[in-house]
Amino acid sequence: MSEDRPPEMEEAALEINLRQPGVAALYAWLLPGAGHFYQGRITKGILFAVCILGTYGIGFVLGDQKVVYAAWEPEKDHKRWQFVCQMAVGLPTFPAMIQGIRYHQDKEVLWNGFMAPPQPTHDLNTRDALSDWNLRLNSAFEMGTLYTVIAGLLNILAIYDAFSGPMFEAAPQRRE
Repeated sequence: MSEDRPPEMEEAALEINLRQPGVAALYAWLLPGAGHFYQGRITKGILFAVCILGTYGIGFVLGDQKVVYAAWEPEKDHKRWQFVCQMAVGLPTFPAMIQGIRYHQDKEVLWNGFMAPPQPTHDLNTRDALSDWNLRLNSAFEMGTLYTVIAGLLNILAIYDAFSGPMFEAAPQRRE
């Protein structure tokens, strides 16, 4: 037994097998909690999956399924920086990535516009779909965006945990 760790911490350190941390981190990015399931840390995997996917899902529904899209057009003053954070949720954002690539290549959107960037509109009251979404959804659009961004940021922490394992509190140093 090591002198610098209490016995209960020594046992906890021996029990955790991180397997392949890089693979676990990839799984944790693809689907929140999956990296922890891969490592056999089932309770933590369930906790992360429920919390992160729940937060993402609530935000997605609050924003009427319009808040997650990839768009970066500085010339049109349309920079969706929030998607960088949302993208950390993994697979649930893949349709937005595909739609964003197609939109940037001037191709037709797929899936009836699901997770596609806002398109120009013919409505005289708004200049594009984004303005229409903000007008129609009001603060729900912003709250949905916030929830999905927070879910992505939380998953970054979960990815780090899957890669590096749990943090242990350092044993207090004895003064002599």
